[in-house]
Amino acid sequence: MQDYLHSETNMKSYSHFFSKPVYTAVADGRRFLGDYPPQEEDAASDATEGHDEDDEMYEGEYQGIPHPDEIKAAQRAARAAARAKARVEAEGLDEEETLAEQYENIIEDCGHGRFQWTLFVVTGLALMADGVECFVVGFALPSAEKDMCLSNANKGMLGLIVYVGMMVGAFVWGGLADKLGRRKSLITALAINSIFAFLSSFAQGYGFFLFFRLLSGFGIGGSVPVVYSYFAEFLSMDKRGEHLSWLCMFWMMGGIYASFTAWGIIPHYGWGFSMGSEFQFHSWRVFVLVCALPAIASLIGLMFMPESPRFLLENAKHDEAWMILKQVHDTNWRAKGEPERVFTVSQIKTAVQDDEFIEIQSATGTAFQRWMVRTMTLVKQVMQNIFALLSPDLRLSSLFMAIIWFTMAFSYYGLSVWFPDMIKYLQYEEYESKVKVFHRERVEHFTFNFTLANQVHKEGEYINDKFTNIELKSVKFEDSMFEDCYFEDIKSTNTFFENCTIKSTVFYNTDLWEEKFIDCKLENTTFLHPKKGCHINFQEENDIVIYLVSFLGSLAVLPGNIISALFMDKIGRINIIGGSMLISAGCTFFLFMSFSQAAIIAWQCLFCGVSVAAWNGIEVITVELYPSSKRATAFGVLNGLCKLAAILSSSIFSAFVGITKVVPILMSFSALVCGGLLALKLPETREKVLQ
Repeated sequence: MQDYLHSETNMKSYSHFFSKPVYTAVADGRRFLGDYPPQEEDAASDATEGHDEDDEMYEGEYQGIPHPDEIKAAQRAARAAARAKARVEAEGLDEEETLAEQYENIIEDCGHGRFQWTLFVVTGLALMADGVECFVVGFALPSAEKDMCLSNANKGMLGLIVYVGMMVGAFVWGGLADKLGRRKSLITALAINSIFAFLSSFAQGYGFFLFFRLLSGFGIGGSVPVVYSYFAEFLSMDKRGEHLSWLCMFWMMGGIYASFTAWGIIPHYGWGFSMGSEFQFHSWRVFVLVCALPAIASLIGLMFMPESPRFLLENAKHDEAWMILKQVHDTNWRAKGEPERVFTVSQIKTAVQDDEFIEIQSATGTAFQRWMVRTMTLVKQVMQNIFALLSPDLRLSSLFMAIIWFTMAFSYYGLSVWFPDMIKYLQYEEYESKVKVFHRERVEHFTFNFTLANQVHKEGEYINDKFTNIELKSVKFEDSMFEDCYFEDIKSTNTFFENCTIKSTVFYNTDLWEEKFIDCKLENTTFLHPKKGCHINFQEENDIVIYLVSFLGSLAVLPGNIISALFMDKIGRINIIGGSMLISAGCTFFLFMSFSQAAIIAWQCLFCGVSVAAWNGIEVITVELYPSSKRATAFGVLNGLCKLAAILSSSIFSAFVGITKVVPILMSFSALVCGGLLALKLPETREKVLQ
């Protein structure tokens, strides 16, 4: 009982650590920040005016129950003592480590509450926008290829261009976030993504659409590296692993959002408008537009959020950092019903500045010259930061993390493409197995006014026949003759005339172009008012199964997310990563038994549910391994490498669809085993303060 009565005295003695507000300089260049704004020695906040602390008594004190604040203070003191002992054993006290410990104590004093949860939602929406971006082109492509008459080469380029933009964007925005600020970089990146995603929905030509999606991907590429660095710097050590894992759930929500909106919008052809024949805004363009909403919502939310105080301290902006930390403290404790708590922090240390500071007078040169000097200086600093990742103290960790990121992304993104492609292939095989073949049919004076689908007509004769207001789906005429026939209002999909003779025939308002006639002989044949462009057939091209596959794959991530979040701090990051990757490698062998669409969907859900734990661990440990001055840069480089692996694997895996399963499965297995075993060699970081 007597020990607990001293808690007030202990808290007062702890406050002696915070001295009066002064800036002082010492020989090694460090500056110390005093209380801001200045207060009188006996001053109290408005919330505590007329409040006698000595008259208060914790009600559990009579029962010998420690106050929660005492428990937290004791735990914090124990951790500080352990870290101090470790530094003594390491023979040397590093200045940045001192700042790291001090910042950790401040964040613990600020508590975890309303501010962090608000930032969680805002940054989560940015992460959700990244998840949506990975699905947009894939869902829109079946319609876009018809709307813009895309060749197979153009379709392949459109599918990869987003990842190219995201790869470059991760590299650029990660580097800028360490020099310009997390919040500023994220706002700029999301603004670029929102603007060009909006423009891409209105682009009528393939070239403009490709360009706008490239820049949209470039913008959203900054989301992942900046979001994790930004959010982690507002979390205490005991909350970091769990809450960064919860943040990963927003990427899953991005996949679900994209699947649902595609399912609900794209098949509705009437959800669009046209302005003449040159401007068409079909439903798939509405879908592209709606997919920009998470980025816009996050962008608006970030306008009300502050910069990372840790970044400000790294750049010697003491006053701004102090004010933001006070805002975090007051917001959290006010929401918890304890507004009387006073923010009493002082003597915040800042790291030694390694970068050269260049000040340019307004009268020096032209505005363009001054801009060029600043830009080149910024580029130089970013490149120096990137090369610093290969310094002796970071070289091994960077190499290990690069291999783990690459192997995980290679398997995950490769199989993410392989699963829906295999389902499409099985659907195609099933459709082909039901084809109807007609040999040497002779049809005269007949009117075809019904849909022809999945048919092959060989050596037929069609004389004085009419084909009016019909759809031709996967129809092929071989070695046939058409004489005195009339085609009107025809819509075709995958329809061809091969080695046919067509005499005295009229094609009026059809989409049958010259490329539809392969080695055909046309005699006295007329094409009147041909339909411009290509035309969409939603019933065939937008199979609901593909949306369902993506939705279930995203939803299957939920159990793995929950489990990894709950156990991230209990069993450690490296065990989560290594175990998840090795179990995922074992799951790939089930793919040999994928003989049906249902089996492929089941194995996809299993793989996604298991592998997400590895993703969570990789992202958490990447935040914790690198110092604050290089955290976003390292994350950007590694995430850019991840997108490179996605480009390579999606190209390789799709090439083997319908040929063999062995190569994709063995490549995925090998990559996951390699990355999983290497992850077990990483240092554990769950008890490490952010440097």
